[in-house]
Amino acid sequence: MIDSESFRSESDLGAAGGGSESVVAVTRAEAEAGSAPAPATETEGGDTVGNADGDADGNARPRPSLRRRLGGTVVFLVLAMLFFLPWWTLFASGVDWPFPVFLAGTVVFACWLVSFPFLMVAGHGQRRADRAARFADSTLGVIWVLFTWSALGGLAHLVLIGLDIGGAGAGRARAVAVSVAVVSAGLLAWGHHEAMRVPRVKQVDVHIPRLGGGLDGTRVVILADTHYGPIDRAGWSARVAETVNALDADVVIHAGDIADGTPAQRQEQSAPLGTVRARQAKVYVTGNHEYFGEAQGWLDRMAELGWEPLHNRHVVVERGGDALVLAGVDDVTAESSGLAGHRPNLLGALTGADPDRPVLLVAHQPKYVREAAAAGIDLQVSGHTHGGQIWPFNFLVRLDQPTVHGLSRHGERTQLYTSRGTGFWGPPFRVFASSEITLLTLRSDGASGSAGG
Repeated sequence: MIDSESFRSESDLGAAGGGSESVVAVTRAEAEAGSAPAPATETEGGDTVGNADGDADGNARPRPSLRRRLGGTVVFLVLAMLFFLPWWTLFASGVDWPFPVFLAGTVVFACWLVSFPFLMVAGHGQRRADRAARFADSTLGVIWVLFTWSALGGLAHLVLIGLDIGGAGAGRARAVAVSVAVVSAGLLAWGHHEAMRVPRVKQVDVHIPRLGGGLDGTRVVILADTHYGPIDRAGWSARVAETVNALDADVVIHAGDIADGTPAQRQEQSAPLGTVRARQAKVYVTGNHEYFGEAQGWLDRMAELGWEPLHNRHVVVERGGDALVLAGVDDVTAESSGLAGHRPNLLGALTGADPDRPVLLVAHQPKYVREAAAAGIDLQVSGHTHGGQIWPFNFLVRLDQPTVHGLSRHGERTQLYTSRGTGFWGPPFRVFASSEITLLTLRSDGASGSAGG
């Protein structure tokens, strides 16, 4: 999928995630830059180099406007491919529908393609028009599913031809087209239900050798990627808070990507987080989506709601005479945001912490585990990937992140737990990547981790 927040992939979707994040970063950059192209530069030989700067050696260097144009071309080609294959499969691949059916399908897909970029910019640019965003995000999810299953349908069609199954003429092509439409519609209906429901609780035991016996059995609940956004999910948010409170947690973590939008826009949806209870601590770190808007505003909003923002800092959780360092860092995209004082700083987060105590680190993106392992962190918890959110995007997420979901080991000491996320980004669908509220139970006996549903 493509991340509509910047018109980029999450891996976010990249993502979301993503995932992984950029097939369409250019569109939002153009929408928000609002600057006119720089004048062309004339070279010594009289040639004109459009929008170029000179580097230290006097060589011409493309200005951002040229890069935007090239990026825009790439975006258009990718979108054309995403829309073309479903259109071809459903209406033009030898199906021989009556002409009015062919014409209607062609007009719908053409209008869909042309309107999509404008709706994305209106919904996720400076205007942040929620109605446009809802339509564009849904379109993105629908077209991704249609594209995926059209590709698989095309392969199936070739197999049928090779095996001479299904007869000749339009009958075989029509059977493939109808199958693609039915499977896609079924997956989208199921995926929408999966995205909108309150996540199931996933229980995982994590064994930490350095954990003191007094902390054995500590219950840590993880929320991540709630992505409060254009669809009003205030009621969903309240039900999630009720589910968390029923788990009787010692520590509750929000691992970032709290919302798409500003704290003022998402005030009602985020309000139920103020009702979440924990015996010891409620902590929060920023994700990459906070840096598309008001990251500092979200830190302030969570503090207002009674959470402890771990803005490159730590707190200490104590029980039964033993202690656990609970640290957090800004997202890896924080420094490039240009926001003063925001960057991932593990050294700063651990300043003053006893090096003999075990450390649970909260970092939004799993790939920060490289730094965590180098520092000897005991456990890192992350989100960001959404588990891929809509299959088969999980394979693309894996190109950017060391893991897509679950418990994994990195180096001699460090373990990483990656949540599939509590909400969804953009398209209101989850296909073969269910959401979760995670309950980690920390164990001190040094055995390997195990997971349960």
